[in-house]
Amino acid sequence: MIQGLLALAGLTLLVPPTAAVPLQDAKPKVAAPKKAAPKKGKHAPAKPKAAAAKPAAPVLQPSAEALRVQDWVSSAGDNHGLPYLIVDKPHAALFLYDRSGKQLAAVPVLIGIAPGDDATPGIGAKQLSEIGPAEKTTPAGRYLARFGLAIGKERVLWVDYYTSVALHPVPTGAAARKEKRRERLASPTPDDNRITFGCINVPTSFYTKLLSPMYKGKGGYVYILPDSKPIEDVFPALHVQSAAAR
Repeated sequence: MIQGLLALAGLTLLVPPTAAVPLQDAKPKVAAPKKAAPKKGKHAPAKPKAAAAKPAAPVLQPSAEALRVQDWVSSAGDNHGLPYLIVDKPHAALFLYDRSGKQLAAVPVLIGIAPGDDATPGIGAKQLSEIGPAEKTTPAGRYLARFGLAIGKERVLWVDYYTSVALHPVPTGAAARKEKRRERLASPTPDDNRITFGCINVPTSFYTKLLSPMYKGKGGYVYILPDSKPIEDVFPALHVQSAAAR
């Protein structure tokens, strides 16, 4: 199954209104000098084309559900002194925290094609060709993730080894290019971010420069929010949090 980021303040130019003046006091407009026609045999220089403006990347903010999980993990020490991250499947976003609960990064992710919160029993033993469309889910839950080897001796961050769910950079092979995985990751909405067999794909720079150094050694925790299950069913400790809030 291994196939498996902001807003600018606008400046308003304030121009004082021009007072009305009598016509005879208005200064005549000075005609702009005419440009010399290009000599025969020579072409006027072509005007440079304006570069098309790229749409600004959306600002990723934790949802209410992600904030609930982060508050619980941080206050209860559920991460046991390790870094952790929260994958918000409905919003196709990942939020990375250090061991003290400080948010370090927020990036978009690609997740399983099929909505769903449970892995099919025995799916980890199946070949990719044997996995049906409805089985391509990213299961919700709490996981202790560590680095390990996958097929082809590729080093990946295993979220759940037994169901073959890993977290790794967006693939660069022909299949991934055909599926436009990089374009999906960069799109402004999460609507097209479901494309993997169940693994979690992240931007390469984020993976290599930030996440990988933090998770090497003892690893870290991964909390994956559900698509449809009540969040308390996935993280039972939130029942206590809700009761305390009331």
